[in-house]
Amino acid sequence: MKYPVQYGPNILASAVYCKNYQFIPYERLSEFFEDIMGIKICPATIIRAENECFRNLEQFENDIKEKIITSPVIHCDETGMRIKGKRQWLHVASTDKYTCYLPHPKRGSEAMDYMGILPEFNGVAVHDGWKPYNSYECEHALCNAHLQRELTGIEENYKQQWAKEMNELFTEMKRYTDECKELIRDLDFEQVKAFEEKFDAIVMKGIEENPPSLNPEKKGTRGKNPKTKARNLLDRFIEYKEQILRFLKDLRVPFENNLAERDVRMMKLQQKISGTFRSVQGALAFCRIRAYISTIRKNNLSVIEAILATLSGAPITIP
Repeated sequence: MKYPVQYGPNILASAVYCKNYQFIPYERLSEFFEDIMGIKICPATIIRAENECFRNLEQFENDIKEKIITSPVIHCDETGMRIKGKRQWLHVASTDKYTCYLPHPKRGSEAMDYMGILPEFNGVAVHDGWKPYNSYECEHALCNAHLQRELTGIEENYKQQWAKEMNELFTEMKRYTDECKELIRDLDFEQVKAFEEKFDAIVMKGIEENPPSLNPEKKGTRGKNPKTKARNLLDRFIEYKEQILRFLKDLRVPFENNLAERDVRMMKLQQKISGTFRSVQGALAFCRIRAYISTIRKNNLSVIEAILATLSGAPITIP
């Protein structure tokens, strides 16, 4: 009579570590264990260990959500992911200490509501300006790195001086706030006011260069004359000025949304290496485990020890 092979916690933890932290696909991971350790471990065994981690991390995920909700500033982003060959969306909400991921069929408010963070959050949410974020009653700050990339495109493609000047102003304002943080110095509100006045002046200069009725990009004579890319960006600078310059009023707010973009980038790397998730449960398990790993790394703790603790039923808690 054959009995199922039993693997010790170190083997299972190593397998979960390699799959969810180093992104080694299941088949290659099985080959690795057999070639290097002489151990035959099939993908189904690794998946069972991942599902055990998934169950044991439920309370950890709930605790992390509560910590993010009560944080003064959070970062949000979303990106496409493939589950069972179909396009879905990965959502992230994070701080410099905590990470939470959610895979969901929708990109907008339905997914954000299901995630349960933004509906309860009262601090400042930093994001890239995707409209559904603005439906939540918290304060908002836009990622100015995105805006600088758009300004560079307008400067290079359409030779507009205002875009060059605005890009330089953003760099100057960021340098000023970085110095204040580094020197633990309060903001000089006269300096902030001067920056705001210069911001407004450059916007007005841009409007003079881009009257709303003129669009050199439009071809043909029929239909409505749409706005240029430059004019659309200028209108955003007017409508969302407060969100764009929030980093200049509150030093807790960063200039850009790089934190969330880094958290998303690692998940995109997994898709490039391993391709589509084969099941919804597989995507859910990976996202919860990866959020745990990300949180552990942000707090300078050992990932392998954290996975061992999870498999034993007692995940590491983060204060």
